[in-house]
Amino acid sequence: MGWYYIVLILLAAMVLIILLAFLMSRWMIWWMDRRTLLYQSDLLQKHCEEVHNMYRQTRGWRHDYHDHIQTMKAYLAMGRLEELSDFLAELDKDLTTVDTVIKTGNVMIDAILNSKISLAKTKGICVEAKAVVPKELEMTVSEVDLSLVIGNLMDNAMEACDKIPDAKERFIRIYIDILKGQLYIYIMNSADRMGKRTGRIYESTKKGIDHGFGLMRIDKVVDRYHGYLERQDEEGVFVTEVMLPL
Repeated sequence: MGWYYIVLILLAAMVLIILLAFLMSRWMIWWMDRRTLLYQSDLLQKHCEEVHNMYRQTRGWRHDYHDHIQTMKAYLAMGRLEELSDFLAELDKDLTTVDTVIKTGNVMIDAILNSKISLAKTKGICVEAKAVVPKELEMTVSEVDLSLVIGNLMDNAMEACDKIPDAKERFIRIYIDILKGQLYIYIMNSADRMGKRTGRIYESTKKGIDHGFGLMRIDKVVDRYHGYLERQDEEGVFVTEVMLPL
């Protein structure tokens, strides 16, 4: 009779352990999903703020457009051509800070890239960008995931550039095109040191709760859509290539 109760207790304990393990796994899945949603929400909010900032700069320049015209007319009427030339040069310099760099016509990609490029320029980072994307891009990838991938790639590139003391050596090169029926994204940036790597996985230099979370999210998005991802580092340069199915 004693062994019977012992067996029952052991079975009950095993069932309890299995139940706790199941509940723990469900809680972990819920926590990761919640963290992912919060991360994506924060990321999209950040992108929206960057786009609004870019448009505010553009509207500010347009607001002053009439005054600029009147000033140039006055210089011309008085024959002060040297001052007019200097004024035009200053306007041209000012305009380049608010002009959008990428104009593919694809609203989503233009918005993401232009907001990030505008932010990079404020950090003193030289940016070269070229995007050849159809205006109507039919993709299996959701806009949220596309925003997440491009946004994180640019954030990581800017983070690496920020660590370079000499501003003249900071650069980001971006190329986006349709290649073999897939959206091809190529980003090269300057880097002051090699990234820590375990196999094909690179560690983020960020600290805190979101340590490496951006890299992990990029990897998961690419895996989910059966895409291609390659990261390479060389002396002073880091390159990321991504291909996502259309």
